[in-house]
Amino acid sequence: MDIKKIRELVDLMEEKDLLNLEYGHDDKYISLTRNTAVHTVAVPQVAPVATPAPPPASAATPSGKLETSPMVGVFYSAPSPNDPPFVKVGQKVEAGDTLGIIEAMKIMNPLEATQSGIIEEILVNNAEVVEFGQPVIRYKA
Repeated sequence: MDIKKIRELVDLMEEKDLLNLEYGHDDKYISLTRNTAVHTVAVPQVAPVATPAPPPASAATPSGKLETSPMVGVFYSAPSPNDPPFVKVGQKVEAGDTLGIIEAMKIMNPLEATQSGIIEEILVNNAEVVEFGQPVIRYKA
């Protein structure tokens, strides 16, 4: 295969914005791969959640302070699948106690209580993806 044919193939790759091209004819074969400077990162896709309708005016709106996620990641309620959860509903916690773990970029980050109180509700499930600022724990008012 001559250099002219290879240049034609490279031009074709650029023209059609191809990353890979394989060409074979008779007993000759060439495989070309373009090196692009763009790096892609796989991000887990989360299905959009329908926004629930606001509760009727007569329904009691939960009160109490919230503990929110400081980052995007996966929330874990226990140190490992065989261990008990860090906290349970009705448990008293002090500021600085570990409430769970948020895994972000393969790093396990403890979610610590920023205040003392009694856990009224755990708002996310184990192994659920949480967003920055998403409420995770509700304390009793």
